[in-house]
Amino acid sequence: MEIISRTTAVALLIILSPFLLIIGLGNLILQGRPIIYRQKRVGKDFQEFMIYKFRTMKNEDAGIDNFSLGQTTTLTRWGRFLRKTKLDELPQLANIIKGDMRFIGPRPEVPEYVSQDSFSFLSIIKPGLSGFSSILFRNESEIWSMIDSEDPYRDILKIKVGLANYYVNNKSFFQDLKLVFITIMSLFIPKRMGHYLLMKLLKIEDSEEFQIKNIISTVKIKDIEKSEVKDNPKANRRKLILADIIAILTGFIFACYIRKDFSIPEIFLDKNIFFLLGGIVVAKVISFQYFGLYKGMWRYTSILDIFNIVKANTIGSIIVVAAIGYFRGFQDIPRSIFIIDFILTFGFTSSTRLGIRIMFSHLLNPQPYKIDLSKKVILLGAGTTGEFICKELMNDSKHHMDVVGFLDDNIDLHKREIHGKKVLGKVKELPDFANLYDEALICCPNAPRKDIHQIIDICKLAGKPFRTLPSVSELVSGQVSVNQFKEVSLIDLLGRSEVVLDKGLISNYIHGKRILITGAGGSIGSELVRQCLKYEPALLVMLDNSEINLFDIEREVISMSTNVLVKPLLSNIRDINILNKVFTEYEPQVVFHAAAYKHVSMQEAFPWEAIHTNVLGTSHLVKASLEHNVEKFVLVSTDKAVKPVNVMGATKRLAELVCQGANTEYGTRFMSVRFGNVLGSSGSVIPIFQEQIRAGGPVTITDPDMERYFMSVPEAAQLILQAGSIGDGGEVFVLDMGEPIKILDIANELIRLSGFEPELDIPISFIGARPGEKKIEELIQDNEKVRKTKHEKIMVVDSTTGKEDGKIILDRIMKGELGGHEFDNNELRVTLASLVPEYKPSDELQEPVILRVKPDVMA
Repeated sequence: MEIISRTTAVALLIILSPFLLIIGLGNLILQGRPIIYRQKRVGKDFQEFMIYKFRTMKNEDAGIDNFSLGQTTTLTRWGRFLRKTKLDELPQLANIIKGDMRFIGPRPEVPEYVSQDSFSFLSIIKPGLSGFSSILFRNESEIWSMIDSEDPYRDILKIKVGLANYYVNNKSFFQDLKLVFITIMSLFIPKRMGHYLLMKLLKIEDSEEFQIKNIISTVKIKDIEKSEVKDNPKANRRKLILADIIAILTGFIFACYIRKDFSIPEIFLDKNIFFLLGGIVVAKVISFQYFGLYKGMWRYTSILDIFNIVKANTIGSIIVVAAIGYFRGFQDIPRSIFIIDFILTFGFTSSTRLGIRIMFSHLLNPQPYKIDLSKKVILLGAGTTGEFICKELMNDSKHHMDVVGFLDDNIDLHKREIHGKKVLGKVKELPDFANLYDEALICCPNAPRKDIHQIIDICKLAGKPFRTLPSVSELVSGQVSVNQFKEVSLIDLLGRSEVVLDKGLISNYIHGKRILITGAGGSIGSELVRQCLKYEPALLVMLDNSEINLFDIEREVISMSTNVLVKPLLSNIRDINILNKVFTEYEPQVVFHAAAYKHVSMQEAFPWEAIHTNVLGTSHLVKASLEHNVEKFVLVSTDKAVKPVNVMGATKRLAELVCQGANTEYGTRFMSVRFGNVLGSSGSVIPIFQEQIRAGGPVTITDPDMERYFMSVPEAAQLILQAGSIGDGGEVFVLDMGEPIKILDIANELIRLSGFEPELDIPISFIGARPGEKKIEELIQDNEKVRKTKHEKIMVVDSTTGKEDGKIILDRIMKGELGGHEFDNNELRVTLASLVPEYKPSDELQEPVILRVKPDVMA
């Protein structure tokens, strides 16, 4: 091989000698002497040698290693050209002839950066003229300026060493041949497109041994997101029109030659041939313009766009045929030419646009200097969701994920291909494919809870990282991207199917309307804000008495850059005067009432607070809504309002009755939406359990048989909006919560998701039910029946408690029956029971908590 390399270098030196002479003369004329720049580098067995290059820097800097320091400001114009085209490297053929270097190998480095430990590969192989690092860092001086480090060259060197070790351990004749080919190719393709294309061609396979990804991750790159390709619509349109003109002319000329068996067609000898060609171009370009071929962004070419290209070419060809027939006839133009012309022109014009899409989706890297070895992923689920994810990952190179295949339990799909990726087997076979992938992506968000559990157990058994899909609707709508696959959470384990909304109905009563949301900073209230903004109301008033919660949701809304007018109000629904001012100034048309006290134990201790907010506050809102002609009023209720045994539940049931009573006589349509617990809301069991797990336990549970209904916050908010769209007034809606879940099961799952085993790593302690707590919550009363609505997850309650009863209760509250007992818990409970007959207060009355403090603290 040594003889072959030297002989080839001699031959190339002879062949290229005229070219080298021209470059040398250019150096002499434009830069002066010296023509050749020499510098010490470290070769095989750590022997130093002088490397040769055409000088590219100013004469006074010729002896300084500015190349290694990335200081490109001293380059001459001629030198910059030589660097860019890599022509300055040609004198290194002499180094190959001398035996200092070889054609392919690790790049030689300057002595001060070389250590025998890091560069141990130099005891095995000579440095090379080209190689992995030469190709990937072909614009090295520009890359240095983007590295956030005092010594960027040393940071780049870490990656170079990793690539050199990789090359040495994978060295073969065919790999060298491939690198020679890619080196030549790299000289002729744009750097922005070329970098990612070269990464694809090099196919660097990372492994545990080399950990190139880990090396790369240690190099801190400055923010270069702004270097993404900027669209210039006018320039792009001109380029596309020019490309189409070339395609039209080429198509017609080729069609004529093909029809005449590649002899010169008679029509080309016609003196009016240029007028004919010009007419064809004008007719077809006008047709293309009419069908919008110059309006779209062709990086997103789809089947619909191809149909438009077909239509544009068809109409254009018809116009051309009609015009030629009318003005000159077909005496020397066979009619079959137009059929061939149509096929060729369609092929050329569609290829141009498909090429643009391929370039942007596969070859054009938005961060041209960022090395990111693609992560191999396996998709669990080959249904509609899996297909969508696969297509997204393949069509957009920025995800840096390479799909190796699918796993699906549908046997009919096995061995079939989706976008060229095979369905390899069943999900339970995932551990058998552990050597093929880096990470598993769970693409079945609507799978039942039991199936999700099984999939997660299989993923854990495989021992590789796994993530799950956020939501198909969020992906399609663009709210999240494929990059935002998330760690599996407890919400995923619930197995709740995705909510399908009638968005038209929701839009009808929210779009362009003035909306008021109380409790807008809370878990449900803030999600109602997010969901409402999607339907573009004219005004969204966010009312909350928590400063920090209101501040947080205000910041979030500002970050959304929405066009909706949003008004945050730090206020309290317990003050009727303030509410009247709010309703007078902002005139809300739809009210979502989510403000409430919800913690059972706290409301047992301070019942007057629950009454003031949950009952009197609701009554104030109802009264203001009636006086200001609000169109719809939607109360957010709870399953604790069913057969209440605590103050919180009784006050929420009373709020439902207040809304029903208000609906009997006036124009405002009042309705309530009743549902169970939401996962992750403030003060709920999930964040409490997570905090206890982080502290090492124990996780405290009131009772092993305690169970609750659960749904996610977004699901609850979406169904509240949907219920509001189908309500006519006076209804109590109940959401389909699925099956109740034991709190103990939730604790066990959270412990496992945190990487521990229940009892073994994290103890579980049972502390007994608190005052006012029920073991099992229900969604309907004994005197209630449910019937279906337009939405499968929303039911309406038919109760024997009529609207007249609600009106009586509303009148009693308005007359102040609940007032005057603020600090008499017994009287408050008695009054509540008289208003809510199904309320059965606990015998154990909870008094306000008195905290015991240490004597020394008191002192």
